[in-house]
Amino acid sequence: MLKWIVGLTAGVAVSAVAGYQLAYKPWRQQWEAGPDESARPLPGDEIVADAEFTDTMAVTIDAPPSAVWPWLLQMGYGRGGWYSYDAIDMQGHSAREIRPDLQELQVGQLIPFAPKMGFRVDVLEPERAMVLYLDNELVGAQERAAKEAVEGGEPADEQASGLKVVGGIAGANMSEFRVSWAFVLDPLEGGRTRLLERFRTWTTPGPAAAITGPLIDHGHFLMTRKQLLGLKERAEMKAGTMPSIEETEVIAAASS
Repeated sequence: MLKWIVGLTAGVAVSAVAGYQLAYKPWRQQWEAGPDESARPLPGDEIVADAEFTDTMAVTIDAPPSAVWPWLLQMGYGRGGWYSYDAIDMQGHSAREIRPDLQELQVGQLIPFAPKMGFRVDVLEPERAMVLYLDNELVGAQERAAKEAVEGGEPADEQASGLKVVGGIAGANMSEFRVSWAFVLDPLEGGRTRLLERFRTWTTPGPAAAITGPLIDHGHFLMTRKQLLGLKERAEMKAGTMPSIEETEVIAAASS
């Protein structure tokens, strides 16, 4: 019996490693930016200059930067959404239209990832770059402000989000952390855009970070992949380079 258990455990471990190397890793690498893109400096790199982990992803969008930028400006929980898995990161659905009331964004403003909590905008270059920032001090200050608001009579907001959960895990396991999250638009020929996303982190070294880091990295990859696809779809739809979901359904019905 013991040999059977040991053999089964070893088989599962080997299968997991093989699956990672043969399936997951190549699939993930398809979403990584090219070597030149990953190596080049991007706006906001200096914010977490000593980053221990850097991940750069990219997607080509058949629309100019001017058509992509408004979708970035209105991102956020309770705003336009994150264009990712809404059941995890949004109350309701991410916007499928550009909202004029959310187009005024300034450096220092917070983009919420949960009620009363958000990333700080540290870089804002119109139609070029947006860089968000978060660290343990910002999270602590926002948590204290939210607590004081409840003590002052405001109703407690029980809504959660995936990003808030990730922040809670990081805060519970790492005494200090710093994160920069950049979105950079490179114009391409033919009125297209290369959207680069870069995630840079520094955390307190130790066993907790070694365990928590890969989990956060995996979650970030899955959410960001969906987000890039969501941004691409919306910008191309608005630019008229692809049919909307409603138009696709009409075309499919007419041809059936």
